[in-house]
Amino acid sequence: MYSEKVMDHFENPRNVGKLENANAVGEVGNATCGDIMKIYMNIEDGIIKDVKFKTFGCGAAIATSSMATELVKGKSVEEALRLSNRAVMEALDGLPPAKVHCSVLAEQAIRAALKDYSQKTGIDLGLGEDEREFDCASFHHDTAQDDTH
Repeated sequence: MYSEKVMDHFENPRNVGKLENANAVGEVGNATCGDIMKIYMNIEDGIIKDVKFKTFGCGAAIATSSMATELVKGKSVEEALRLSNRAVMEALDGLPPAKVHCSVLAEQAIRAALKDYSQKTGIDLGLGEDEREFDCASFHHDTAQDDTH
């Protein structure tokens, strides 16, 4: 059901914890699926010098949080903004259809932290004020419909 990479990032998550000196913090979650992700970043000169996460959720939520932090660590803010849930899934060698929403939450947590950084520093990153909130319930419904075709 899960790839070796998913299992590795679940059993040995990278970048777990809280950054005390974080200048960017993002939290996303949904009560429907129960996953909550909080991302902490230390950004210096436009580069993500350090990143950590705390996730409450299933194994896939932990694995996607871990992989997302690995994918943005050491990258520029602009590169991190381009991180997609698809890139997270590909880096993990895929996710079961019912767990794709975890990769979307990981992407949104990264974007939420970058939005926080933008607001704190006044640097316009082109993130709108009203990011669309992800609804796990509708995603599961859509996924279930897609699986029947």
